[in-house]
Amino acid sequence: MKPSVCERLIQLNRRFYEQFSAEFSATRRRLQPGVSRVLDTLHGNESILDLGCGNGELARALLHRGHRGPYLGLDFSRPLLSEAQLAPDTQAPIVTFLQIDLTRLTPDQIPPPLFHPDPTSVSRSAWMVITCFATLHHIPCQTWRFQLLQTIHALLADDGRFLLSNWQFLNSARLRQRIQPWERIGLTADDVEPGDYLLDWRRGGEGLRYVHHFTEQELAALAQAAGFTILDSFYSDGEGGRLSLYQTWTKRR
Repeated sequence: MKPSVCERLIQLNRRFYEQFSAEFSATRRRLQPGVSRVLDTLHGNESILDLGCGNGELARALLHRGHRGPYLGLDFSRPLLSEAQLAPDTQAPIVTFLQIDLTRLTPDQIPPPLFHPDPTSVSRSAWMVITCFATLHHIPCQTWRFQLLQTIHALLADDGRFLLSNWQFLNSARLRQRIQPWERIGLTADDVEPGDYLLDWRRGGEGLRYVHHFTEQELAALAQAAGFTILDSFYSDGEGGRLSLYQTWTKRR
């Protein structure tokens, strides 16, 4: 894919999450079952770097669970980040939010975790857990996704875990009806890559978003190329419990 097309798709999503931030946030007031299942595997003292933190729902859930380790949430949407930062239940010393475009993310942009005084915490310079729930599928271009995964690899502790989920909208007949022709934004199918889709949004007006549909085979190839091993993989959420694919990766040794 041409870099100019990648940039157009990023700008499309940026406009969507600015224009429809309130409507989108209203649909993200609780954790998906798959996210809750993943959080149940945590001990409560891990440092967590949350990529695509949105309105801060994950941070709120962690605090309500009594999480003690430092949390840093990143997102490119100023409206969603403002909601996360101003929420009364995210006002804790261990919680921080930063506005960062993940397509431009480099390791030197991210400070090491600052640990809250807690005798059960172990001080480390790298992040023990990096999460990327429902976010990687919004990163266009195979090259950009691979670069992001390389950055994640550099930021993750050697024995840390990368927790991710990706939308499986093709498993839903209802969601497949949301697929729109690329011509609506002045592109054609030849301009994009296999697995790329344009989906509409119908709450509070009509919007358009870029989304990539990952297969298990594609994720396995990405993990291998970026130096990861897949520890766990399962489907969850939505109709039939198959609208999201969750995986746990760790650094390959």
